[in-house]
Amino acid sequence: MSQVKIGILGGSGLYKMEALKDIEEIQIETPFGSPSDALIVGTLEGTRVAFLARHGRNHHLLPSELPFRANIYAMKSLGVEYLISASAVGSLQAEMKPLDMVIPDQFIDRTFGRMGTFFGDGIVAHVAFGDPVCLQLAKVLGDAVESLQLEGVTLHRGGTYVCMEGPAFSTKAESNLHRSWDASVIGMTNLPEAKLAREAEIAYATLALVTDYDCWHPDHDSVTVEMVIGNLQRNAVNAQKVILETVRRLSKNPPVSDAHSALKYAILTPKDQVSAAAKTRLEFLLQKYFTEE
Repeated sequence: MSQVKIGILGGSGLYKMEALKDIEEIQIETPFGSPSDALIVGTLEGTRVAFLARHGRNHHLLPSELPFRANIYAMKSLGVEYLISASAVGSLQAEMKPLDMVIPDQFIDRTFGRMGTFFGDGIVAHVAFGDPVCLQLAKVLGDAVESLQLEGVTLHRGGTYVCMEGPAFSTKAESNLHRSWDASVIGMTNLPEAKLAREAEIAYATLALVTDYDCWHPDHDSVTVEMVIGNLQRNAVNAQKVILETVRRLSKNPPVSDAHSALKYAILTPKDQVSAAAKTRLEFLLQKYFTEE
């Protein structure tokens, strides 16, 4: 199978688009277990793209239960170099209204005990993460959104995504705390993905789809599942259009990303001190640097 350079993480509705042809399901087992579901690989206007339903196609996995390492490693094993994460979020700012799109450039971690690294067990690496998304990919994604001129949708470039544990939504006190930090949106999944994508040398960007105002807004009812699902369905159609346009742009002019060399100076364990088991476990991450002379 030829390499697939573009990956999409999101709901199962993202790959149910008419433009997607030559579809195949690929079951991948990784050293970190099974991904959330089979990967759906298909062709969008001549470009092979891999889709993965983050919570499973039947949405049976809680955010805390997601196999983040397996999901990212599976994408890496296919050859993915650019990963777009389409995600539902709550807005923490009045100007970011439901149905708007936000492309965050920062994260705040409010999760507890999630595994956000491939390393350990005899090999140590510390990647730079000051800019946690690929700014070059984020620009392509933003340009794609703007070019579509989607009705009723305002694009917000930049902002901070608070990644909370869940699965319950925020209390009002928590929501106001996050607002006091000048955060933009809140979700439950994207920060572990961003950390692991950086370690896997995959350019990563988030397409945050606003479904609600969290629970801080005095003129709006507190967030409910019904509200979220209703706006999710409306966002899905727009997200498909954005994904298609972004794939078009990436296939024509793929940007050079700093993320693609994130491990160059990050691995601290001497090569000759890394066990054979670790080298095998992290084969797709290390092969560029650990190829035997």
